[in-house]
Amino acid sequence: MKDLKVLIVDDEPLMRLSMLDALEGIGCEVTAAATGTEGVAILGTRQFDIVITDLRLPGADGLTILKACKERSPTTEVILITAHGSVDTAVGAIKLGAYDYITKPFQMDELLLIVERVGKILGLRRENLELKEVLEDRFSFGGMHGCNHHMRALLERIKLVAATDSPVSIVGERGTGKELVAHAIHLNSPRRDQPLIKVCCADLPETLLESELFGHEKGAIPGAVRQRRGRFELAHKGTLFLDDIGSLSLTLQARLLRLLQERRFQRVGGREAIDVDVRIICAAQQDLQEAVTQGRFRKELYDYLTPVQVVVPPLRERREDVLVIAEHVLETQSANIGKSLDGFAQPSRELLLHYSFPGNVGELEQMVERAVALGREGEALQPWNLCGFQTCPYLGGAPQAACGFCAEGLAVEIKKPAVAAPMTLATAREAFERDYIVDVLKQVDGNRTNAANLLGLSRKALWDKCKRYGISSARGEAEEEEA
Repeated sequence: MKDLKVLIVDDEPLMRLSMLDALEGIGCEVTAAATGTEGVAILGTRQFDIVITDLRLPGADGLTILKACKERSPTTEVILITAHGSVDTAVGAIKLGAYDYITKPFQMDELLLIVERVGKILGLRRENLELKEVLEDRFSFGGMHGCNHHMRALLERIKLVAATDSPVSIVGERGTGKELVAHAIHLNSPRRDQPLIKVCCADLPETLLESELFGHEKGAIPGAVRQRRGRFELAHKGTLFLDDIGSLSLTLQARLLRLLQERRFQRVGGREAIDVDVRIICAAQQDLQEAVTQGRFRKELYDYLTPVQVVVPPLRERREDVLVIAEHVLETQSANIGKSLDGFAQPSRELLLHYSFPGNVGELEQMVERAVALGREGEALQPWNLCGFQTCPYLGGAPQAACGFCAEGLAVEIKKPAVAAPMTLATAREAFERDYIVDVLKQVDGNRTNAANLLGLSRKALWDKCKRYGISSARGEAEEEEA
């Protein structure tokens, strides 16, 4: 419950102090008011996650505070404190938007339990909102990012599969955004208002992962001092995202398959059968079909999990999105740290466009975030900002083994040309004149007659300059032979 902002409004000093101490004890940031009028005034100055108010107050009652709170901040949850004789009023207040009520006298643990429940709901609501915004920014349901045809096809597929309740298998390389796709499917599904629970199957050893998924009874495993609900129970009525599912042992695969078939399970060390209703979304970096062939993944589980498959393309297959994503990250990160930057220097843009990004979008984001941190105020981001090395080929140093650009030979291939020695004005004028004539000839498809007209020269004068500067074109030479 850390960082929850709570306002307490109660005219009884002892009760107000007791609630303040209890809430601060679980990490809440608490503000207290002694009257309803004071509470309404405080609501006008800042926003809270939770408001706890007595129903009967001097100045303005609890219903007035409820209405003022919902007008200023509809997402703030209100908990009412009431006497037994006012329960009907409290129930009516819930219809007006209050989250819950608690009747006097009450144990402080009862109030903390309600606050904890509200905190979890607010956390899930905030996470879903943030992830939805991130999803729209990165993959661009609105067309701002992800203009590549692979991404457009992916977004269309997400919209289609989200409306169903079938299990979904997401396949893609590391860093392509498989978790973000899972969130998109959940947020656009009929289960959007229920929890989305994530488990990375590669993060834990088998015994701990079994407990994480299915929960355990007290004493069932070493260190289990109390009963613990698993991720399946927490995801009831919602969605469970199993990341890196290919790392599950065959034993856990068998238990998972049984749960999915029967829609019930037992906690580790338990005897009670627990019914569960969960939509499964899984993700794998490798092809699960190959794992089935090699005997590392059960075919029955594979068949259950893969009626619908979503493939996330690697970044190297949608290079037109690289600069769009990079500029979006640059804008976001520079705003976060309050630094003004002048975009990417041209060599940096060339490197980003030519690099293969084995770490995909995740690598690109980390690269740009590092560049923003290292970039100088008011200047464009340079290649050495992107790679993070103080000495690199762009600064006259040797290639760096740990640099992705150097490893692919890009830092040398796209290296800035050395600054040439100053030339005389006459030489610079001749160089400009030669380049300008070449450009005009290209515009008229090599026709020297038309070029001469555009340049304001006679045909012979243009011919002399072309001969002097070594400029030739097949069409111009043919014209001369005819003449």
